[in-house]
Amino acid sequence: MESFSSDPVALLERDDEVFSSTPQTFKLSPKPSKTVVTVRQNTLRSSIRCVGTGLHTGRKIALRMEPAPADTGVIFQRTDIPGAAAIPALYDHVVDTRLSTVIGDSSDRQNRVATIEHLMSALAGKGIHNVRIFLDGPEVPVLDGSSADFLFLIDCAGRASLEPSRREIEILKTVRVEEGDAFTELRPSTAKNMLLSMTIDFPASAIGRQTLELAFTEASFRTELSFSRTFANHREIAALQAAGLALGGSLDNAVVVDEDKILNPTGLRVKDEFVRHKMLDAVGDLSLAGAQIRGSFTGYKSGHHLNNQLLRKLFADKTAWREVRSATKSVSESLRAA
Repeated sequence: MESFSSDPVALLERDDEVFSSTPQTFKLSPKPSKTVVTVRQNTLRSSIRCVGTGLHTGRKIALRMEPAPADTGVIFQRTDIPGAAAIPALYDHVVDTRLSTVIGDSSDRQNRVATIEHLMSALAGKGIHNVRIFLDGPEVPVLDGSSADFLFLIDCAGRASLEPSRREIEILKTVRVEEGDAFTELRPSTAKNMLLSMTIDFPASAIGRQTLELAFTEASFRTELSFSRTFANHREIAALQAAGLALGGSLDNAVVVDEDKILNPTGLRVKDEFVRHKMLDAVGDLSLAGAQIRGSFTGYKSGHHLNNQLLRKLFADKTAWREVRSATKSVSESLRAA
């Protein structure tokens, strides 16, 4: 919920975000890979559930994750709305990004799921490509404000490999979205793993300017990003709660700053926890591409809105990307390894 706006109530009253009213059908044009030893798609080995508090509603919400067949993707289902359609976790189903990433059904405004980014980040970090997620409320529980608890749940459920290979989106040319001096950008890269770079610059001196660069892998996500918590400015919380938001926020699930002070009794988990969390958010938002991104990402003073607009601009330009099938070794490399 790290808005840090000069007027958070005005921010909430904005209605100028540009989203397509009709979700696009997400289809990838198959391109044959030059390699044949592939990385398989994954799902959960077993179901897993938890109960937690919604960050904005303050409601107790039950969440259940279940295995799903190959090529299902990540699907959210509201169980508290009779007959509600399932909502794919894809960039073109995003309907709001002002205080979290919210996906929804364009034909039913009530059928929305908010604050999906931390769970989506954990699924991407663990390499879970197919899962059905059931909720009896309008948002994903915030748990400790990071992805660590979601990662623990996924570890408990286990991971099962599926036969089809993992989809990847190869970036063919630079795509950039700007808003003032903030921007997000995807560039081509020959690196094996997606490269991430994030810079933040907040007026609160407890945060200030921080930069982080990372090669995204399962190990780096777990050790460098997963534990970083969402954060908020103490001066904004009262206005947010007066507007009916951040009702479930507390020092147990968010880092709260007041100018040069960290108000949490236990302090920060690492000194640059803020930029790590913004990168964690970006991982979750970029996973709404519906496939692993093969390229490099740069975010400068960016957030959920620019992350989503970047994906929309990318997929609107068919010359900027192509689908490839993931692979680890060429045939000759496999023979040498044998």
